Amino acid sequence: MSYGDFSLAKAKGEFGLTTVETRGVFAEFPELPASPLLAETLDYQLPIALASNSEKARSELIIAPILVDLRRQLDDKISLFSGVDFTVDATRGLNGICDFIICKSPEILMLTAPVITIVEAKKENINAGLGQCVVAMVAAQIFNQKSETEIDTIYGAVTTGSIWQFLKLEGQTLSVDLSEYYLNDVGKILGILAGFVSQGNGRKGSA
Repeated sequence: MSYGDFSLAKAKGEFGLTTVETRGVFAEFPELPASPLLAETLDYQLPIALASNSEKARSELIIAPILVDLRRQLDDKISLFSGVDFTVDATRGLNGICDFIICKSPEILMLTAPVITIVEAKKENINAGLGQCVVAMVAAQIFNQKSETEIDTIYGAVTTGSIWQFLKLEGQTLSVDLSEYYLNDVGKILGILAGFVSQGNGRKGSA
């Protein structure tokens, strides 16, 4: 098994999660306006990505530029990892490739302190990507515990590139924001992602 083998129901059962489903969980997060560079990039690349209608195009032409702009606007205080092997516990299915991981650390050579996992929705199906995202969030939680990095909350996002849905995991409680956020409000998407990073604690625990 790997991350992609989990549905939301299977993830909840396997890891004993309780789900809270609410609209507007992250609505209070302030917007972070897109930089002029990101606005120009999306204006040019969005039609190409939508016309090709492939996951790879959406990943490279829409999702990646948004995350790079986030890093730039946060003064390179976070690191981005794309398409990395994130094996934490293969015996429990916590293994496989993660589409994107955002770490609360400027280190770019080694994955440390993951705080956000982002899953690209297959066949543009947001719901189908929720299970994979949740299990990657559980893996990030365990990864941080093993490395004695205390990050109270792990966040997640499932996206088609043009539609985003957000989640958070606190202990065994999974909160799913039923609201969907659209690319025409990219400032809100950036603001939520920036809020996730600022709310992570990232303290080092005692050995």
